[in-house]
Amino acid sequence: MTDSETSDDAARTETGTSGRREVIVPMRLYKTITVFSTIIAIVGVLGGFVLLDVATNRTQADISEVNIVVAILGVAMIAFGAVTYAFSTRFRTVEMGNAKDDTDEHSDNG
Repeated sequence: MTDSETSDDAARTETGTSGRREVIVPMRLYKTITVFSTIIAIVGVLGGFVLLDVATNRTQADISEVNIVVAILGVAMIAFGAVTYAFSTRFRTVEMGNAKDDTDEHSDNG
């Protein structure tokens, strides 16, 4: 294997085939990122739905009674939780294989 093939493999590992960047971190950091990003995502999404519930008075409020500021804050919290979770999926460790790069699997689905 030449140096150019090695650097091509490293670049492919970092960017992936879909063009999305993957960040390779140590296992301890990966676990920390996974735990805290999951907690932040859950709190964001659940808190956002609670705020939407409060803003609409459990969907019983008329349109004129809906608290728009609280509703927008609820939607923003839901979006923040989703973005946090999506961002955390970019991290992986060296030990984690990338299923897309495995060539030893056979494609005989029949």
